[in-house]
Amino acid sequence: AARRDFYWLRSFIAGGVAGCCAKTTTAPLDRVKILLQAHNHHYKHLGVFSTLCAVPKKEGYLGLYKGNGAMMIRIFPYGAIQFMAFDQYKKVVIKKHLGISGHVHRLMAGSMAGITAVICTYPLDMVRVRLAFQVKGEHKYMGIIHAFKMIYTKEGGFSGFYRGLMPTVVGMAPYAGFSFFTFGTLKSIGLAQAPNLLGRPSLDNPDVLVLKTHVNLLCGGIAGAIAQTISYPLDVTRRRMQLGAVLPDSDKCLTMVQTLKYVYQQHGIRRGLYRGLSLNYIRCIPSQAVAFTTYELMKQFLHLN
Repeated sequence: AARRDFYWLRSFIAGGVAGCCAKTTTAPLDRVKILLQAHNHHYKHLGVFSTLCAVPKKEGYLGLYKGNGAMMIRIFPYGAIQFMAFDQYKKVVIKKHLGISGHVHRLMAGSMAGITAVICTYPLDMVRVRLAFQVKGEHKYMGIIHAFKMIYTKEGGFSGFYRGLMPTVVGMAPYAGFSFFTFGTLKSIGLAQAPNLLGRPSLDNPDVLVLKTHVNLLCGGIAGAIAQTISYPLDVTRRRMQLGAVLPDSDKCLTMVQTLKYVYQQHGIRRGLYRGLSLNYIRCIPSQAVAFTTYELMKQFLHLN
């Protein structure tokens, strides 16, 4: 019974560690993406790789990790809430027997879990974006706590932390749903079609087949890439809205639809709604892959199968 009691705690730790490893791997790409998405005036004429090279020159190598502290504090509860909620929602959805296939269960539970995690940790995301958008020499926020205080006092109290939540939730549903769905589907098809080639028995429960590590990486990567493309313009919208007060054109980016229209009219599709997408692929594949793989390893390590 003791093992069952701490199941949620162990799955919480597994999700959190997986998230932290994944995000630290890709933090520099994240920072560059935020600078590009909202057209930071220091880097707005540059492309992805030139920005990656320009940031260390201008702000030192640690500049690539700006906002990573807030990201770490956020990602632990985020990864944990998401994976825990996914398990819980899956039970609820299956209990209700809605007469739908297992894949749809996964899709629904994945989406709901993603949205729950986002809402719980959104203020930290807001702070991280503000910190990551600052360029050395023009600091408005001194650190995480200072940023919290400033946003709270200057931008309307608690609601100030939730700007851009709408595009986040709208983009999250396909994103969380599709990545779990694609991953789960690829996994079950793979294990059904070629169990010997792709699968191996789990270390802590030999009756359970799990994917081999490199196949896991591949499935996680594909799942992430498909989901990213669908919801990318909403990601750009969210960043613009979160930066609100810091951007010169914040009055044009008050609602989700306004922001989408404005970005499209000002910068078009490729240089506006999809700016930084290539970075997202580069970032997303190692990030998703590291997350799923670490999670699977942690699951075996903590006897969660």
